[in-house]
Amino acid sequence: MPKVQINGIDLFYDIKGKGEPLLLIAGFLCDHAYWSLIMPSLVSQYQVIRLDNRGMGRTSAPENPYNLKQMANDVAALLDCIGINKIHVAGHSMGGQIAQELVLAHPKKVESLILLSSLAKGDGLFNSIIETWGDLCKNVDLKLYEKVVLPWIFTDTFYSIPGMIEGLIEFAIRYPFPPAAHSLYHHSRAMLDFDTTNRLQQIHCPTLVLMGKQDILTPLKFSQQLAQGIPNSELVVLDGGGHGFLIESPDTVVSAMLNFLGKLKPAYSNSV
Repeated sequence: MPKVQINGIDLFYDIKGKGEPLLLIAGFLCDHAYWSLIMPSLVSQYQVIRLDNRGMGRTSAPENPYNLKQMANDVAALLDCIGINKIHVAGHSMGGQIAQELVLAHPKKVESLILLSSLAKGDGLFNSIIETWGDLCKNVDLKLYEKVVLPWIFTDTFYSIPGMIEGLIEFAIRYPFPPAAHSLYHHSRAMLDFDTTNRLQQIHCPTLVLMGKQDILTPLKFSQQLAQGIPNSELVVLDGGGHGFLIESPDTVVSAMLNFLGKLKPAYSNSV
């Protein structure tokens, strides 16, 4: 699987499919595999690029602190390395924060933006949760860590499916590229420092703000703030799923994404 040397790290990426390029940026505790359930639908219509963020998966995990602007610059450098000048970008949660920094720093690179379960700035409750997750990873094993985090990610309906949560925890434990504790700590602190509230009006590309109605980690007010702040944006709230709706309701999520991207195809064809 390919890697590129950029900004002092080896960054892992994956490309599948043909068509207009679409970049997927995963969030906290996740690498490129987080998008797996919606990949078949996406690669049938797009050239899909996924990456492991700095500190996750098969990408280097430096000991020094990270910030989300730095991680957005990693993404921009990757696009330069693989020769892509303009791209649709989708980011989930922290990945949506990275995507915001990407389009703010490199507006000509981003054709459109999809922000899934994301936010411009955390409030007191969100920041307390993320700070705790950053501290906790140094003090408990991965199984207990997942048991603490997952109730914030999935709904009670998902929890009621026999063996589902146990299977996800077992998958995380057996995953060959687990996150390092210091990486999760650095990611948590990067999220605490993040704030685009006064810069959202500088995002001018077509933007879809997408969330699950039962999301208790990044509730509706966060998506409303994004949609109200970004001039050319629309907000879609899906009935099913919480913060982890890419796993809980993948068909509904990918349908919303493809509907949004499909409306842009004539404009995209004229711009390249």
